Amino acid sequence: MTGRRRPPFPRPLSTVTGAVAAGALLLTGCGALPGASGDSREPVTVVTWAPGDGATAPDAVNMAGMTAMAQAYARSVNAAGGIDGHELRVVTCDEQDTSTGAGACARRAVEEKAVAVLGSYSRHGRAALTPLEVAGIPYIGGYGASEDEFRSYTSYPLTGGQSALLAGTAERLAQGCDRVSLVRPDTLEGDSQSWLLHTGLKGAGRPPQLDIPTAEGATSYDGEARRALSGAGSDGGCVTSVLGDRTETFFDSFRRLEPAGADVRVASVLGSVEQPLIDRTGGRNSPFEGAYVTGWYPAPGDDRWNPMRKVIREEAFGDNRIDPDDTGVQTTWVAYIALKSLVESMHESRITAAKVTKALKEGVSADTGGLTPALRWRYEDMIGSQAYPRIVNSKVTFQVVRDGRLVAERKGFVDVTETLVDASATR
Repeated sequence: MTGRRRPPFPRPLSTVTGAVAAGALLLTGCGALPGASGDSREPVTVVTWAPGDGATAPDAVNMAGMTAMAQAYARSVNAAGGIDGHELRVVTCDEQDTSTGAGACARRAVEEKAVAVLGSYSRHGRAALTPLEVAGIPYIGGYGASEDEFRSYTSYPLTGGQSALLAGTAERLAQGCDRVSLVRPDTLEGDSQSWLLHTGLKGAGRPPQLDIPTAEGATSYDGEARRALSGAGSDGGCVTSVLGDRTETFFDSFRRLEPAGADVRVASVLGSVEQPLIDRTGGRNSPFEGAYVTGWYPAPGDDRWNPMRKVIREEAFGDNRIDPDDTGVQTTWVAYIALKSLVESMHESRITAAKVTKALKEGVSADTGGLTPALRWRYEDMIGSQAYPRIVNSKVTFQVVRDGRLVAERKGFVDVTETLVDASATR
């Protein structure tokens, strides 16, 4: 930008390495040069991975905005003097949405002597986390796409993952729905969704939901929509669905079949329904208008996201990979804010993975600027759930789609620990 002061650290470089481990393409972003002469504080190297352009499978996801956000954050923080005087070196990796790619990215983190893996996405948790466990590298703030993130001793999650979102959805639906229909994948993960919703509704003294398992990759959900409508009734009922990128397909079928004048509320969770999806499907005319949505963070328009938006404007203007309303981008931002808080509290001239892990285990608090509660990962901070032993933050937000925008339905966070613990104990 014109008129901008010269940054104290060299601007990051981006390079592309060759294929690694059966075709896992690794992208290195923000490669850092040595800090200023005479500076005793060593650079801090971290890794962020997510599926990008290398994800070619038909059902693969593309979360390139997460790695792009990491690079933008590094440019911004280094221009301001680094983190507690440390230059931040960010290595990014295309995880390709495969176990091979996930393993290759994890090994890259080991090779780079990363102090942590931050704000990353992988559905292949075991492949991603095993190399980190062996090397003692903490995995801070994963997206929660794998249940391994909530069990591995090297993982330090920022949120309660999809399980917390389902528990929150159950609490929200219990407040105003006479009957509930759940459309979910016919998988083990879908079984877990059903049990969480059942536990939450039962705990609130509400009738159990009509459980409708279905194929994950269907191109039409007319049959499921009819069953959901029948189970919810035409007045005072609710329908919820968590089908990932197929949630849009289901609700399109549902809205087409919904009788005129029917009063049926719909609900889902972030990751299945997000602001970019609402925008893409018609805004205030989308099938999600009026929907309840449970999230991990404040609504996209909340002022607490302003620092992130400022960094995107200044450091990634025109980079269409980064959507500030995307939950993946937000997760990466929150993870880096948490790291900054941790490093600043350590007051070390040299940061290592072992030192970061020690600080985490000893209860150093991570401040995320109000985007989550303050976080600590001591044993006593974990919620005590056998199914989700690494969760320390079981708070969610209640949002609603109003005039085409996700907005807060209730101020503050809602604690769903009781539902998570009950569901874990009774399965």
